[in-house]
Amino acid sequence: MSDDPDGEAGRARARKSPTAFRTISEVADDLQIPQHVLRFWESKFPQLKPLKRGGGRRYYRPEDIALLKRISDLLYTQGYTIKGVQRLLRDGGIDDAGGAPELPLGDPDAEEAEAPDVLREALDTLERLSHELRALAARG
Repeated sequence: MSDDPDGEAGRARARKSPTAFRTISEVADDLQIPQHVLRFWESKFPQLKPLKRGGGRRYYRPEDIALLKRISDLLYTQGYTIKGVQRLLRDGGIDDAGGAPELPLGDPDAEEAEAPDVLREALDTLERLSHELRALAARG
């Protein structure tokens, strides 16, 4: 008998078909992205629409997971801002392989144009986190 509580879940997940729907916890574990980030991205990217069942439980389709992988890569690996990824998705700038056009580095005009967006995004994130912390403090 194993003391590993994740052992059974890992075996169950391995049996799922590649076309099976995944829960938010499975997707978060697979992509190594916190669940709250996935929920936040739903509010920022209207293309991301997991099925929601009773109690708001989310089920991600394979195409949702592929989109999440692309968004993650663009944000965390390629250095895009949320606004930049939104623009790519809106304008169709992401190809089927998940690639995006390279951005020229050191373009001062691009940096100036993005700066207010970056600050707004940071402020939005901080305000959201502050709200979540207040809600948690009120419960405890």
